[in-house]
Amino acid sequence: MNLQVNMEHDRGVLIVRLTGELDHHTADGVRMQMDEAIQKQQCKHLVLSLQDLQFMDSSGLGVILGRYKLIHHKGGKMVISGANPAVHRLLDMSGLFKIMPVFDNEGSALSGLEVVS
Repeated sequence: MNLQVNMEHDRGVLIVRLTGELDHHTADGVRMQMDEAIQKQQCKHLVLSLQDLQFMDSSGLGVILGRYKLIHHKGGKMVISGANPAVHRLLDMSGLFKIMPVFDNEGSALSGLEVVS
C-alpha cells in the first residue's frame, strides 16, 4: 500500500493527514513534502493526523521526530491526533509521547495548540 499525504494550512498551523503506510519506502517522500510545506507556508505549529495510517515502522518514527525538532526549533508545537492502536503503541514505546501530546481527533489537537478553528 502507498502513502497519501494531505496538507492544510490554517492560521499558522500545518495539518498533515497521512493515509496508508509510513515506512522505509515512503519516509523520504513525506519528509520532503512536510519540510517544503513547513518552510513555504511559514507555519509555526504542526498537527499530524494519523487516524487513517494503517502501518508505521522506525523510518516513520524518524520522520516524526525530525519534524518535531524542526517545529520546536522554530518555537512552535507539534501534536499527534487519531493514531490507531498499533501506531499508538509504537509511538508510546518509542517515547515520543513524552515530548509531544496525542489527542483523539484534529479538533482537540487544535484546541490543545490553543488555535480555534
